[in-house]
Amino acid sequence: MIREPERWSVTDLVQHLYRKLEDDDSLKGVWVEGEISNFSQHTHSRHMYFTLKDENATLNAVMFAGNNRRLRFVPKNGDRVLVKGYVSIYQKSGSLQLYAQDMRLSGVGDLHVAFQRLKEQLAAEGLFDAPKKAIPAFPKTVGVITSAHGAAVRDIISTMRRRYPLTRILLHPVSVQGEKAASEIAAAIDRMNLHLEADVLIVGRGGGSLEELWAFNEEIVARAIYRSQVPVISAVGHETDVTISDFAADVRAATPTAAAELVVPHVEDLKARVALLTQRLLRAQMAVLDRARERLEKSVDRPIFKYPHARLHQYVQRRDELEARLERAMVQLVREKRQSLANERVRLAAHHPQERIRQLRERVAVLERNQRQVMLQQLNGMRQKHLALVAQLDALSPLKVMQRGYSLVYRHANGELVKSRQQVRPGDLIRVRVADGQLKCQVWRSEANGDE
Repeated sequence: MIREPERWSVTDLVQHLYRKLEDDDSLKGVWVEGEISNFSQHTHSRHMYFTLKDENATLNAVMFAGNNRRLRFVPKNGDRVLVKGYVSIYQKSGSLQLYAQDMRLSGVGDLHVAFQRLKEQLAAEGLFDAPKKAIPAFPKTVGVITSAHGAAVRDIISTMRRRYPLTRILLHPVSVQGEKAASEIAAAIDRMNLHLEADVLIVGRGGGSLEELWAFNEEIVARAIYRSQVPVISAVGHETDVTISDFAADVRAATPTAAAELVVPHVEDLKARVALLTQRLLRAQMAVLDRARERLEKSVDRPIFKYPHARLHQYVQRRDELEARLERAMVQLVREKRQSLANERVRLAAHHPQERIRQLRERVAVLERNQRQVMLQQLNGMRQKHLALVAQLDALSPLKVMQRGYSLVYRHANGELVKSRQQVRPGDLIRVRVADGQLKCQVWRSEANGDE
C-alpha cells in the first residue's frame, strides 16, 4: 500500500520557513552588498522599498522610517551599498526579504557623498545664491553660537576683547557635535533672530574630523542660516575645513579667531586711522587757508578795491542812462495810452444812448413816412375799388330802373312790396313809388294776365 505524502498548506509552509529563518541567528545582523534598484519611498510613512542585486541574483529589501531617518544620504537607484539587517519571510506574499537596519555607501565615504548631495540640492534651490547681508562695521552686540566650553569661544572672546572692547558679546551655548547638535544650532539661530538682540552672529566651532564637524553640514542648520535676518559669519574648524554652513552664511571665516578679527575692527588700527585722518584733515585745512589767503591777496590788488570810486562812477552813469530810458518809456507809454483813450471815447460816443436814440428816431421817421405812403396807396386803391363798386351798385339801383318808367307798389297797411295781384283786394289802399316820388291809390279791380 502506497503511503500518501504529507500535505502542506501554503500558509503552513510559509510560516514554517518564517520560523526557520527566525531561529537562524546567522541571518541576524548580516551585511549584504549590492546595487539598489526599484527604489521608492512611501509618501506618508517614509518607509523605503528597494531591491538589492548583483550579477546573478536579486533580493527584496525594506527599510522602515525609524531606521532610515538616521541615514546621512538619500539612496537612489544605481547606488552600490552595504546594508545591515536580518533576513525573513514576508508572509503575505511568501517572498524572502531583507529588513535593513543600517546602510552605507560601498567603496566611498557616505559622509562625503551626503555632503556633496546636500550641497547640490541646496545649490539647485538657490540657497547659496541669495544676496549676502553686509556685516556692520562697528557692531554693538555680537551673538556667538558655539559650545560654552570649547577653545573656539575662548578664542573669540579674547580676540574681540583685545581688538575692540566696546562690543558686547552675547553667548548662546549649544552642542556642536552629536545627534542633537544640528537642531540646537538651528534653534539658537532662530531664537537670536526672534529678539534681534545682536547685530551679527558668529556660528561655528573649533577643528575636528568630518564626523565631529558634521552638525554644520546638516540641512536644518543651512536653512536656519538662510532665513536669518541677522548677518551670519560661519567659522567652523580650520582653514581647510569646508561645510555647508560656509556656503549658506553671509561670510565665511577660516577659523573662529578669524571670525572675531573679521567682525570687529582693531582699536589700534582705529587709532592709527584716526591719526591719519587727523593729519589729512589738518593738511586739507591748511591747503584751504592757503588758497583763501592767495585769493585775498589777489583780490586786494584788483582795481575795484584800490579805486572803488571808479566802479561807483560807472554805476552812477549807468543809473542815469536807465533813468533817461525810463522817462522816455513812460512818455511814450502815456502818449500811447492817451491815443488809446481817445479811440475808446470815439467808440463810446458812437454807442452813446443819445446817439442811439437819435438814430432810432430817424429810423422811426423813415418808417412813418414809408407807412404813410403805403397807407395812402392802400387808401387810394380802396377808394377806386369803392367807386367802382358804387358805380356797379348804382347801375343795379331800382331808382335807375324807375327813371326808365318802372315803379314799385307797396301795401299801404304794412309796407309790403306787392309782387302779385293775389296780395291785394279791390278797395285796398296801396302806395306806388315812382322815380320822382310816390302815389297813394286804391285798388279798383285786379285782372290776371290775358284778361280783356
